[in-house]
Amino acid sequence: MAEKQKVYASVKDERLINIRREQMVKGAISLFKEKGFHRTTTREIARKAGFSIGTLYEYIRSKEDILYLVCDQIYDEVQSKIQDALDLKKVTIETIREGITSYFLVIDEMQDEVLVLYQEAKSLTKESLPYVLKKEMQMVAMFEQLIQLFSENYGLLLNDKEIKLLAHNIFVHGQMWSFRRWALQKIYTLDEYTNMQVELFIQGVQTFSGKKRDHPFKPA
Repeated sequence: MAEKQKVYASVKDERLINIRREQMVKGAISLFKEKGFHRTTTREIARKAGFSIGTLYEYIRSKEDILYLVCDQIYDEVQSKIQDALDLKKVTIETIREGITSYFLVIDEMQDEVLVLYQEAKSLTKESLPYVLKKEMQMVAMFEQLIQLFSENYGLLLNDKEIKLLAHNIFVHGQMWSFRRWALQKIYTLDEYTNMQVELFIQGVQTFSGKKRDHPFKPA
């Protein structure tokens, strides 16, 4: 697991810290989406969160701290929902389909948050960025595990590089529903988009494993 960074707070009450920072994050996501990180001020974030600028600085030291908290919370929420959705007991074609569908639904529910991640993660400090990128790789690793188990269950000839590429494809195609929504959602419903991406995944697996398109998957 990536090691969580410590964000300074002068307040010692952990419960209150969590409440105030959640309010900050919610307000910041709205503002970052509307104006971007650099054009948003800490005073605006405090106002959006419902308290004074003085109160805000009791819980963080800088606007970069807020961006870190935003990215950290978004990744935690997405990762938690993906973990809840993935069934790794016996991975079948249907398990893969359900896993991809559940992930895309999470992205659909958190479109604004995901969009902020892609727009503003570059503004993280050099100390925070590796941590956030590592959390993203942990989510990709969940799909790698899913595909590895799927490969073993069906006796597919997938090597590590192919499994990693397929996992990254799932991850990015889910995120694409958010950052390309201005184009995609004029053409597809979420169900249509998901079904097409599942088919592309299956075709990729069949190509890498040397199977023909019309060859049915049968457990090994």
